[in-house]
Amino acid sequence: MIAEFLGTFVLILLGVGSVAVAVAGLPGSGRQAAPFGAADWLIIAWGWGFGVTFGVYVAGGVTGAHLNPAVTLAFAVRRTLAWRKVIPYWFAQLVGAFVAAALVYASYRWAIDFFDHKAGLPRDKSLSTYSIFATFPAEYFGNSWWGPLLDQIIGTGILLLLICAVTDTRNTAALSNLAPFIIGLVVVVIGLAFGTNAGYAINPARDFGPRLFTFFEGWGKIALPGTYQWFSGYWWIPIVGPLIGGVIGMAVYDLAITPLVKARSGPAQEGRVTEEPETER
Repeated sequence: MIAEFLGTFVLILLGVGSVAVAVAGLPGSGRQAAPFGAADWLIIAWGWGFGVTFGVYVAGGVTGAHLNPAVTLAFAVRRTLAWRKVIPYWFAQLVGAFVAAALVYASYRWAIDFFDHKAGLPRDKSLSTYSIFATFPAEYFGNSWWGPLLDQIIGTGILLLLICAVTDTRNTAALSNLAPFIIGLVVVVIGLAFGTNAGYAINPARDFGPRLFTFFEGWGKIALPGTYQWFSGYWWIPIVGPLIGGVIGMAVYDLAITPLVKARSGPAQEGRVTEEPETER
């Protein structure tokens, strides 16, 4: 639990910190932050990717560095993680995300207050500064919950599919401790390919921990239940979507690829797949 807490803490600290730079920390901040510009989005995508990389390096040798309830659930369904560990891992991940969000806020509080002052918005009306911490759906979805939910299922499914591929030693797994770096690149490319739909949470702890912090810190209904001008009650989608997508992504790999690599590797290679692969965002 300590390893999952600290790994998730590092992930969220660097990821949320990178969004704070893009929203409020750069010269000229004070403009509307959503939608982000192309340069801002690159900062965010690479910040989250490196956050994942270094979070995995922190916790990988202890737990495999899940850092994500969707990953934990997927490996429990796969029977490579004991079910009794699921709730403790989830709790540690959520607390790590909450504490990291609080520390980012402590560092960027002045920039956030300055941004909101220039925008002329009270805290509970500022979607831009809220977006530093947690996600929300793009306005083009309107009040449809299916579009954002599908986005989260797809993004997390891709994540788990590629985690399985990167860590499977019977396949072309990354060697020499490069798996955390490659998994970080997976998160970067998911952000670049699917991020603008709904902020690519692809991790219930990554979204709900900071979301809970922003609720207590004054963002109110924007955080919980997740109410915006075009949507109401969004908070559950970055939880349910990733949990579903993670299981689907792992199942696709195990049904389509695992039997083939087992057959090609022969009995001498049996059991060499990493039991608790390093993880994610």
